[in-house]
Amino acid sequence: MFLKSLKAAVIAVLATLSLSALAGANDPLFVSLTSDEPHRATMAFNFGTHMNEAGHPLSVFLSDKGVYLGVKSSAAKYPEQQKMLASIIAKGGTVIMCPLCLKHYGFTEADLLQGIKMGGAKVTSEALFKDNTKTMTW
Repeated sequence: MFLKSLKAAVIAVLATLSLSALAGANDPLFVSLTSDEPHRATMAFNFGTHMNEAGHPLSVFLSDKGVYLGVKSSAAKYPEQQKMLASIIAKGGTVIMCPLCLKHYGFTEADLLQGIKMGGAKVTSEALFKDNTKTMTW
């Protein structure tokens, strides 16, 4: 019984390692940001930018309090983070806003920074469910 369990464990580890080895150099990255804390946002955007520069198509999803980073009225509070979002968009990245979260915090689509896409089933799923997409959250 012990050998059977050991064999199963070894096979599971090898399978995991082999799947990791198949990760592509250009796999898309989906970054989910639920926070309006400046350091967390900077970390998320910085990491995403570096991965995008390394060839990974980047999508950033702003939800919950992360919506504050993508609205015009927050420019004074998040100037660096909004510059980073503008740079991500300018370099071909996609920034998606959660519509329910936007509404929850009292904003509308008219409040979005230029280039941010309003999320929804089609827009969000196209980014999140691309083949081989990796996800990270802050």
